[in-house]
Amino acid sequence: MVDPNLIEVSEIQDIWTFLQSIDWTDPWLIGLIMMHLLTTTTALLTRNHGNFQIFLFLVLLLMAYFSESINEYAAINWHLFSRQQYFDSNGLFISTVFSIPILLNCMLLIGGWLYSSTQLMTKLKTAQLKERIRQERNRTKLE
Repeated sequence: MVDPNLIEVSEIQDIWTFLQSIDWTDPWLIGLIMMHLLTTTTALLTRNHGNFQIFLFLVLLLMAYFSESINEYAAINWHLFSRQQYFDSNGLFISTVFSIPILLNCMLLIGGWLYSSTQLMTKLKTAQLKERIRQERNRTKLE
């Protein structure tokens, strides 16, 4: 006799099959996707606001750091907000739909900072070269 409390779980073969098995119409997942889109939009629109971006970066890193705790809490209380239990002990689901997009946003922020740094260094070097040329011209005029 088969125990009715047992739930058959199929082994995950690849990431695409895993992603297709998720019910993306679940309201909390739609909210999570919207949060990721809002975060990405915020990161792009605030590229000239360094202090805010540092704050955003730290908040995102804290969210990624606490994803294991969030996963444990969600595994216990999934029935309060979800139609299905997605939160496995290995953290595959939360890593895929929560942590990876967060870390990609962190990489976007760092990429923007590196780009800004190279632009600033280029402007600084150009200004140094112009100043050197100006000083040489002034020196030759005095001679």
